[in-house]
Amino acid sequence: MTSTPRILLVDDDFHLATSLGQWLIEVGYEAEVANDLGQARRYLAGRPFDLIITDLRLGGDDGFDLIRYAAKHHSGTAVLVMTGYATPDTAVEAVRAGAFDLLTKPVIDDELMLAIDRAINHNKVEQENESLRKQLDRRSGLENILSHDYRMMKIFDVIDSVADARASILITGENGTGKSMIARAIHHRSSRRGGPFVEVACGALPDTLLESELFGHVAGAYTGANTDRTGKFELADGGTLFLDEIGTATPAMQVKLLRVLQEFEFEPLGGVETRKVDTRVILATNQDLVSGVADGTFRQDLYYRINVVNIVLPSLRERPGDIPLLADHFIREAAEAATREVEAFDREAMAALQAYHWPGNVRQLENVVERAVLLGSDRILGIHDLPPEVLGVTKSGDRDFSFSAANHASMSPVSQEASMASSVGGKSLREALEAPEREIILNSLRRHAWNRAATADELEINRTTLYKKMKRLGLDDPRLQYAM
Repeated sequence: MTSTPRILLVDDDFHLATSLGQWLIEVGYEAEVANDLGQARRYLAGRPFDLIITDLRLGGDDGFDLIRYAAKHHSGTAVLVMTGYATPDTAVEAVRAGAFDLLTKPVIDDELMLAIDRAINHNKVEQENESLRKQLDRRSGLENILSHDYRMMKIFDVIDSVADARASILITGENGTGKSMIARAIHHRSSRRGGPFVEVACGALPDTLLESELFGHVAGAYTGANTDRTGKFELADGGTLFLDEIGTATPAMQVKLLRVLQEFEFEPLGGVETRKVDTRVILATNQDLVSGVADGTFRQDLYYRINVVNIVLPSLRERPGDIPLLADHFIREAAEAATREVEAFDREAMAALQAYHWPGNVRQLENVVERAVLLGSDRILGIHDLPPEVLGVTKSGDRDFSFSAANHASMSPVSQEASMASSVGGKSLREALEAPEREIILNSLRRHAWNRAATADELEINRTTLYKKMKRLGLDDPRLQYAM
């Protein structure tokens, strides 16, 4: 809004409205006068106003229509009613319609000034609160997803883009990468956040029970079904249904899912009544559905139906730079739950964590950190607090690789890159070295407050080479400067 409050006077008594408008200008406000609802709407469409002062009788128009119109289309504008035909019921009705207050004519100057100030100040507070709510909404759902990896930041952008889309979303990635958390983030950042979020693990139930779980059943549908039961699709009406492990669905279940995803209609198990729902569906799998389509285990038409938007979550070993951030978070959580005073991992232990290949991804890291906090005896956790699998022999394909954290800690940065690259099978040398190279450049940029010239000098490369590397590795995103 403008620094000088702008007021729109709406009254079919032209002389009274003009006189009041001139007085408001004299005491320091900007004022415009409208004589009917149509003229008021044209003024409101042309420029913003802080306050509308309106009568309830506007010739052939109804002042309540203006109050409701302003509440719907100009929520940033307060409404003050000033009428000579007021009753207690009229005041209640006006406030319910969206008015801030109602004054009865004739109104003395001091009373009107006080009401105007109260209405405008109240509306400013409401706008500030709404701004704060929007800021919180921008973080909502993402506050528990800790990452400064450029691939995850791109996923955050996708989440914002598709949060309100009706299209199905397929989240793919290895077990433990956080597919459920991403689904919840999409729900919480959408307009459906006030509705339910319902999660179903499709792989945990046999086909008959899964059908009943999703679509519900009527009494007598099968042995033991003594009463009607509402299914998850119906329970998620107006919200989001998250179907995890969708790749395990049988061909018969796939047919039923295809229909409900196309038409949002279904019949409960054993029933004949067709039910319709407004449910947003997000699906997830750790399986290769393309291979499933090729070998006939997954329907092609269902695959294209659910794969409108595909979010691919990178594994933890593909983003080792996130491990310190995640480990620190899990330490705080575990230490608080166990009432232990634990601060961090030492450098040697952190090197071991970053070199490990993490087949269980973030979920496994959380378990390893929790174990270290519970069994550790010092405020600083060391390599002796890590489980054998992190320190011992790991596997990648048919080859075995052993890791010595003590040797790793003493390696040069180049040697560390080579060591980490050797643990990532099936990649070219350039691909394997991208993650550690990106981490080295990112850390240097942060040390020098994102000064590229100083960063290039420290890394002993020219600035042109640095710019090209930053672009190739996704470090040219300006938001990284503000990522923690």
